[in-house]
Amino acid sequence: MKIDSIELFHVSMPLISPWRTAYGEDSAIDSVLCRMSSGSCDGWGESSPLAAPCYSPEWAGGIFAVARDWLAPQLINRQIESGEELLQRLSLFKGNPFAKAVLDTAWWSLKSRVDGVPLHKLLGASRTQVPVGADFGVMDSADELLDDIDRAVNDGFARIKLKYRPGWDIPILEAVRQRHPQVTIHIDCNSGYRLSDIEMFRELDRFELAMIEQPLQHDDLVDHSTLQQQIKTPICLDESIVHAGHARQAIALGSCRFVNIKPGRVGGLTNAVLIHDLCRDAGIPCWVGGMLESATGAALCTSLAMLDNFTYPADIFPSRRFYQEDLSDPPLELVNSEAGQPSIQAMTELPQPVPSRLEKCTVQRAVVQ
Repeated sequence: MKIDSIELFHVSMPLISPWRTAYGEDSAIDSVLCRMSSGSCDGWGESSPLAAPCYSPEWAGGIFAVARDWLAPQLINRQIESGEELLQRLSLFKGNPFAKAVLDTAWWSLKSRVDGVPLHKLLGASRTQVPVGADFGVMDSADELLDDIDRAVNDGFARIKLKYRPGWDIPILEAVRQRHPQVTIHIDCNSGYRLSDIEMFRELDRFELAMIEQPLQHDDLVDHSTLQQQIKTPICLDESIVHAGHARQAIALGSCRFVNIKPGRVGGLTNAVLIHDLCRDAGIPCWVGGMLESATGAALCTSLAMLDNFTYPADIFPSRRFYQEDLSDPPLELVNSEAGQPSIQAMTELPQPVPSRLEKCTVQRAVVQ
């Protein structure tokens, strides 16, 4: 498959309300989209590290520049026959997984269009539907949070995820667990704590959480191993797993009992499948996370989530959850499974940006050919 042209868009998509985590607050999601063309076919990819280098060392303006100036020129007018070949061509450039994911996800989308095969099947999935969870950021009050959780529980969501940070911690969790003693709950610390907080983590064992997501530093594996040995609650690694080598090391060290896989964070769908397979073979269950992408990026996550070792409910949201109007069409919608759980369905046609909406949100654009 010859790559004829690559078009990059740095966009800023306003949220309905700010998203608050341990590392700060976002009122808009900065993302980079890529249109990759071969002959008459186009494929769209997306990668969203957010506006500032707070979730990871990368940021949207930076990955736009890296993809434009260094990565995309390596692919133009080349025959690229696999995701592995694409990443091999980019391997000269160290790190920058979000920037590489822009191109990798676009290649997989293009491959799906050229072959006429739904993306989830190209990735090796047999399922067409997976359950999703309900996520809640830091809010203005515990009462507001509890009201929203009540609605999610009544709607049948398979689990609840709570953002967790100093000042929005054990008292909030206490209130939620008291209201919903049987509901599956986990917390996401977004690297907000250190090993010196171990007594607080020991206290969390009494809440019988499904997991504690990324409690310690974003680039740590060793301290997470130490922490996991001293608490009963499973640790899930997110930010710490940015490539397959980190996954192998985390498994060897016993740093976690779950892994969250986000295509952007790990360099795209090619690496995401590799990490999924490593974890499956080691008996480590996985789940798919998201970065509040448009329907274009969320549909790529949805296709990935159909693989068999993604056994914990995914972080994939309907478009209306965060956006008044999604950048892409068709928007993502939830369906109810036979068990009555909100779920996401694999898409045979991947959403693409609507030109007028894309133009409105675009911060900067580049064509590489």
